[in-house]
Amino acid sequence: MTVALWLLPVLPLFAGAVLAAASPFWPDVDRVASPVAIGVALVVLVLALVAAVGRPSVRAPLLPGGDAALSVDGLSAVLIVTVAAVTLLVLLFSSVELPSGDARGRFFGFMLLFTGAMLVTVTTTTLVVLLASWELMGAMSYALIGFWWRDLERVRSANLAFLVTRTADLGQYLAAGAALAGAGSLAFGALPQASSGWRTVITAGLVVSALGKSAQLPFSFWISRAMAGPSPVSALLHSATMVAAGGYLLLRLRPLLETSSWSGPTVAWAGATTALALGAVAVVQSDLKQLLAASTSAQIGFVVLAAGVGATAGGTAQLVAHAAVKSALFLTAGAWLSSRGTKALRSLRGVAREDRVLGPAAIVALLTLAGIPPLSLWLTKDSVLAAAREQSLGLYLTGLAGSVLAAVYAGRALAIVVTVRRKGDAPDPRDIEEEPTGRVGSLAVASVVALAAAGAVLGVQSMPVVADRLARSIGGNRSVPGLFELALSALVAAVVVLLLLRARGALPAGSAAWRPLRGWLGLEALALRGVLQPTLALARGLARVDDGILDRAVDGTAVLLRRAAGLASAGDSRGVDGSVQAVALGTRRLGALARRPQSGQLHQYYAQAAVALVVLLLVVLIGQ
Repeated sequence: MTVALWLLPVLPLFAGAVLAAASPFWPDVDRVASPVAIGVALVVLVLALVAAVGRPSVRAPLLPGGDAALSVDGLSAVLIVTVAAVTLLVLLFSSVELPSGDARGRFFGFMLLFTGAMLVTVTTTTLVVLLASWELMGAMSYALIGFWWRDLERVRSANLAFLVTRTADLGQYLAAGAALAGAGSLAFGALPQASSGWRTVITAGLVVSALGKSAQLPFSFWISRAMAGPSPVSALLHSATMVAAGGYLLLRLRPLLETSSWSGPTVAWAGATTALALGAVAVVQSDLKQLLAASTSAQIGFVVLAAGVGATAGGTAQLVAHAAVKSALFLTAGAWLSSRGTKALRSLRGVAREDRVLGPAAIVALLTLAGIPPLSLWLTKDSVLAAAREQSLGLYLTGLAGSVLAAVYAGRALAIVVTVRRKGDAPDPRDIEEEPTGRVGSLAVASVVALAAAGAVLGVQSMPVVADRLARSIGGNRSVPGLFELALSALVAAVVVLLLLRARGALPAGSAAWRPLRGWLGLEALALRGVLQPTLALARGLARVDDGILDRAVDGTAVLLRRAAGLASAGDSRGVDGSVQAVALGTRRLGALARRPQSGQLHQYYAQAAVALVVLLLVVLIGQ
């Protein structure tokens, strides 16, 4: 079992590194990249199932206070199977729909690297390993969003997404330092035992990093830019893995959140507010991928809400069901973009009617997203709201409003793609983004169908018998929604969807009123004006200080030191050297004078003796 756990992340990491590194040097790697990646993903799924059943743990020494430790428990068992299954289906889709002219070796290599990093994230039990996998996820996200690097706008989008998530990731470094200082250990289990002051820093740092990764407020706008990447990237990174990682981390660290009175409510309100605000953003989007992106932040908001109120089982069920549903929808958007050359909603009217297999799968996924019973998100969402109701009526009402908006944005998309085109409803040529192929590969369709079907039925996790067992395995409280709550949410979702179908997905007039929502609440502009521009202004000011005052001070100090050295040198030459030379000259003269009496002439010695006797006599006489 331990071998399976080691191989689970190492295999995709190694294979991904080989494919990505070989891409520039081995042209034929593009031909073998797809089958190699799919084969690795299949093996990883088998390993995930083995590890989920066996629940192994492994540990290796790495740093004092922070070993390299991986473990599979109830929560991580669910996540590793989810990540492995979604990865396999997304890679199957990519093998057909990714253009052959693209660097397939690099693409599949990066996707495997990302998968390996996510598998490490959901199995590690120490902050030091989490930091490494967290960093790798960020790097691979940047590389995949900007995969088409010749398009400068896509590169700018990758830069922005990377910088926003990296800013939030700094909280994790702060938390790691505080964990060493306050608990002397980087193990998750030691964090709740840290001293109170350091524990506050640890909690705040991890919460910020999780909210940033999961595109929660105020970081949500980066996921809009992330839609610049290929659709399979959105399906994997921004529904089932990277965005899910923040929600998973908060669910994992629920014992830490329980140690303070502020952290749980803060996390819960962050999730509920995001579900509401980003739900409103999703409602008014005119681009299918942007609608799905905003809805991803909103739906993960329910996971974050669950972590805040302690509904670990409900949050996990919501996370897994949403991953399958949203991956199916992102892949559908990619298939329609490939076959029709557009992802603009106004040019996709009636598209679901034209695809005999892909269309029904997309309809099922959208109905699931809307919360129509008995499909999965109806049950998982209500189980989270039931837990929120037990803690705060305000939280419950906010989450309930977010679930109503989910029915609105999903129902609007559904109404557009199933409504028959009227005369004059032809696709707008301005919406064409790429040359349409007019077809979708059968393997790609099968992947979407499998994900949509899985997403629709995964609500079984919230059924009483399964939910009780899941709650015992994962931990945390299980709140059961009442029949009235289930009936109310089902009725509201059904009425909303029917009204939107009747209105053909049209929104009430008021384009000016929708503008802030279409612009993602102005969050990007606020970040640019409130954070980026002041930071750059401060950097420019510091640069001027460095180039002006500091450089001049350094130059002036150098000049003064040079002059002082010159004066010291002159003093040394004139004073010290002159004194030494004078002493030497005096000594030489005294030596010459001392040599004169030693002439060897006898009469001079008698004269000297006589002088000495006279001097001695005078001394004696004076002394008397």
